[in-house]
Amino acid sequence: MSGTSLDGVDAALLRTDGETITAFGASAYRPYSDDERASIAQALGQWHDGEGVAQAAETVETVHAALLSRMMTTEPDQTPVLIGFHGQTLAHDPDNQRTHQTGDGALLAEILRCPVVWDFRSADVQLGGQGAPLAPFFHFACAKYLSLDTPTVFLNLGGVGNVTYVDPSHDKPQAEGALLAFDTGPANAPINDLMQTRLSKSYDRDGGLAAQGTANAQVVEKFLNRAYFHKMPPKSLDRDDFAQLSHHVVDLADADAAATLSECCAAAVARSMEHMPKKPNRILVCGGGRRNAHIMARLQALTGLQIDDIDDHGLDGDMLEAQAFAYLAVRVARGMPTSCPSTTGVGADVGGGTVSHP
Repeated sequence: MSGTSLDGVDAALLRTDGETITAFGASAYRPYSDDERASIAQALGQWHDGEGVAQAAETVETVHAALLSRMMTTEPDQTPVLIGFHGQTLAHDPDNQRTHQTGDGALLAEILRCPVVWDFRSADVQLGGQGAPLAPFFHFACAKYLSLDTPTVFLNLGGVGNVTYVDPSHDKPQAEGALLAFDTGPANAPINDLMQTRLSKSYDRDGGLAAQGTANAQVVEKFLNRAYFHKMPPKSLDRDDFAQLSHHVVDLADADAAATLSECCAAAVARSMEHMPKKPNRILVCGGGRRNAHIMARLQALTGLQIDDIDDHGLDGDMLEAQAFAYLAVRVARGMPTSCPSTTGVGADVGGGTVSHP
């Protein structure tokens, strides 16, 4: 998995039949170099024939192949029989039935000599869905794995934030009332961009800079008045849908700007709780944002709910997205749905994805 934060590639092994999680295997991470990150960043917002897309695709394919080859060499007793390859999202416009994840899964299948499932989002978007988020079916399986028995929210804080409401009393993820999922708003992306632009740092470690500042209430209020927050879910965002947010903090001191962007992230999550079918018991946080102590504290204050690092429940919050696409790959290969009306707004249950064999 290579997400919107553009930090690097996560890879994780999972044993599953596409319904039940049997075991979690090894995992690995490969950060992008500055040059690699730049080659992808310059293609953001571009469609398949856009400027720089070919170079970005080559970078994504090369890094994924290198990481997966290393894992297959160092973990010979856990050699995968199937690979789920998400690709790198460059542009996402579901309202016009298009989405663009660059990277050729067929090429990876040839290089790695292993079947690869890829292009997970296109079928959903073409059938009127948002194409995102796609992890909810995996979150449902995780809730079963953890033996949860009350409504719980999984919150992923990557470049963009997204939530999955899970009612584990249901037997299937596509059952009515079992899931509700949508993007909450920008999460780490604006903060990371701020840190890179002003301080040449990739992120705000532990939220330390934001904790020294004061959030600008006017900017936060204006942010929450965006039409997106009044739209009923399911709904999704592109990484740059809130690009103007960075302009609203341009005159603020570094710490105040970081505090304001962090408050926007937490406030968007709090606003999302208004859409939950039932009050959740807790929020389990995964993704890089869970390591931001300032954001975690603001989530607690703004939602009034128990906020847990998902690692404290025995799962790996860094690898959950990569594990999700391993899980979805098996579902695609077995002809099972990977999204449904309550997760992406698609008209009917749909199994997206293309299977390429070496």
